[in-house]
Amino acid sequence: MKGKFGISVLLALCLVMFVGPGSALADEDDEVAAAGVEGTARADKLDACVAPTAFMRRNHFELIEHQRDITVHEGIRKTDNSLAGCIDCHVRHDAAGQYVPVNAQGEFCSACHEYVGASLDCFTCHATKPTGTE
Repeated sequence: MKGKFGISVLLALCLVMFVGPGSALADEDDEVAAAGVEGTARADKLDACVAPTAFMRRNHFELIEHQRDITVHEGIRKTDNSLAGCIDCHVRHDAAGQYVPVNAQGEFCSACHEYVGASLDCFTCHATKPTGTE
């Protein structure tokens, strides 16, 4: 029988393995980041995510895993539940207008993962802020 967090840790580790065309490697400057300004993320202006908030809090890792399987195993690159899409929508800006990595202390991904005691291994390989032009 799997532990309470066993499946989420397993899924996070599986996500680390996915780095393909269009994915960016983790940013080197993510170690030092300024605090994000409330209301500067695209998600801050929306009423709901790709699914209701309660569902996303409980199941986001399953959506990301499913997206990974479709992309890696079937070669289909759609963006319905991509990690890059999550980053693009939930990343905040600092007071200078620069992106603040989502895994920086107190930011979107790290805040929840710290709260529930789950590891956040995705960004060992994946970018923590959008890599395209602003």
